[in-house]
Amino acid sequence: MDSLSPENASLPERPLFVCVLANTATAYVEGLSAAGKTAKLTDYTPAGDAEVLYKGTIIDIPILPMTPPYDTPTPALITRAALQLTGVPHITVNAGLRVLPSKEVPLVDIGGKPGEDIRGPVAVRDVETAFNNAFKLGQELAEKHDFIMIGESIPAGTTTANAVLQSLGYDGNVSSSSSSNPLSLKRDVVEAALKSSDITFGSLRNDPFKAISCVGDPMMVAVAGIAAGLGDTRLILAGGTQMESIYAVIKHLGYPTDNIMIVTTSYVSSDGSANFGDIAKQLGARCYGVDPCFGESCSEGLRQYELGFVKEGVGAGGAMYLALMYGKSREDIRSEIEGLCSELCKLGSLDRVKCEKC
Repeated sequence: MDSLSPENASLPERPLFVCVLANTATAYVEGLSAAGKTAKLTDYTPAGDAEVLYKGTIIDIPILPMTPPYDTPTPALITRAALQLTGVPHITVNAGLRVLPSKEVPLVDIGGKPGEDIRGPVAVRDVETAFNNAFKLGQELAEKHDFIMIGESIPAGTTTANAVLQSLGYDGNVSSSSSSNPLSLKRDVVEAALKSSDITFGSLRNDPFKAISCVGDPMMVAVAGIAAGLGDTRLILAGGTQMESIYAVIKHLGYPTDNIMIVTTSYVSSDGSANFGDIAKQLGARCYGVDPCFGESCSEGLRQYELGFVKEGVGAGGAMYLALMYGKSREDIRSEIEGLCSELCKLGSLDRVKCEKC
């Protein structure tokens, strides 16, 4: 058995799941992100994810976050199911949202601003201020919890991750929420971004803050700050290549990484169009890919994950890892997710993910 598998992980006494939310105008590039029916509608995705994570459905957001063309359910539904099964509490962090979730949703604000298009002069403003605020939050969490898992929701985050990784000297393709990874478009956007800020490969290895400021996004700042503030508290960065870029930022800022592990879904770790494993090796990061086995689901929407749609987000892979740590089976988790899908069907919110057995 893999030494990093959830079956071998020790159970924490005081765990917490943290979901960091933000927007970047980079998502307005048509075709770059599949986390919304149109590029502009991606503004609603993180706020919608927060509402789904909190309540299992949308509250004020007019559009349920889903991926066309099959209305594949947001990974927030997967994360909510796993957290419900384990009883692990969660908080949501506003790192720079354009659209806020319902006031019903508790939100920790670190004072970050929405990100700009990375092809412009500045991608993220007031990076160090936001980092310091997130660092203080991390310190507060470390006093109350012995295990932290951090997930995220930010459309176009894999593109900004690629740009930051290149600026820090790490090469490799990043994954995508689309079944057809738009690598050519991502390369063009990243190339234009690096050129506009006069950045060459690895030229900002010693200045991660500048890398984020020029070509990153506000989610990165928040997660890196929280992680640094946690000290040696056990930490799982729940996500794919985006979390690898954050791991790189933490490493190059000089903070220890021995307490950190990256956990994602097998849909990312085995994505042939990306280089998740290669990048992890370059970073020296411990990583694990959880296989959700959604091909066995009665939900057409969930089965789309097996075909490459969505893959990851809102810490879904990490949340499943957490549920497996607590002794839940993949069948338990899948049944819980399908139950949430069925509830949404009854509300008429997501008719295309209706279970065929309903």
